[in-house]
Amino acid sequence: MASRPGGGTSLAIETFGTSGNSFVFLHGLFGRGRNWASIAQSLQPHSSVLVDLPNHGNSPWTCRFSYLDMVAEVVGTLVSLQQQVCLVGHSMGGRVAMATALHHPRLVDRLVIVDTEPIDQPIDHLRDIAQAMADLDLGTVASRQEAHQLLRRTINDELLLRFLVQGLTMSLDRTWRWTHNLDVIVRDMALVGAWHDIDAIYTGPVLWITGSDSTATSGDPTLMRKYFPSCRHLRVKQAGHWVHADAPDVVTEALRQFIN
Repeated sequence: MASRPGGGTSLAIETFGTSGNSFVFLHGLFGRGRNWASIAQSLQPHSSVLVDLPNHGNSPWTCRFSYLDMVAEVVGTLVSLQQQVCLVGHSMGGRVAMATALHHPRLVDRLVIVDTEPIDQPIDHLRDIAQAMADLDLGTVASRQEAHQLLRRTINDELLLRFLVQGLTMSLDRTWRWTHNLDVIVRDMALVGAWHDIDAIYTGPVLWITGSDSTATSGDPTLMRKYFPSCRHLRVKQAGHWVHADAPDVVTEALRQFIN
């Protein structure tokens, strides 16, 4: 395992495995590359690159939220790998992955999209979550557990809360801070759920993974096949929006079979 800036870009990446760079993983909103670490470990000896997208994790913050800007950064990382990859993206990262494959198909050998689709999605509830995180007085917080308890006043979802507080990191002055650029995320939240039509198709193999209990997608493969005519759909039973966390063994095996 190695962690470093992402080759031709400023993005932070972490690598697993030694057998070439087979997978590149893009996380969702409020996440980081390490959300995929356990699956990357299970996929060895296949190599995996876990990317922190802009305004998340250890990657730089920007002054705006822009999918095109994120695509440009991801493309720089892919170019630095000097080979085609299986690009995997969840939610926000899935939208980055779709746009990357459509704009730069030669860099992507195959594509996996997890619980999102190429349409506008209403996500006003996420703005409320981001605002609650931004309003938390971290100067008075002693631990992630305390942050969890304080956020519980406005966010009534234990699994989500456990996920969110992983975005807290200790500063040099021993106070907690968010690794997410919440000011930009709150201000530009409408852009997070937006999809701009792209006049292109990606003809490579595509696997679309959705959770049976998720409300984030329509489940209609027609929408996906407009851009991805070779799309196959895997609907994972008893899994929600974070399919790879709810059913890691199923997702790992699907990825292994897909790349082989």
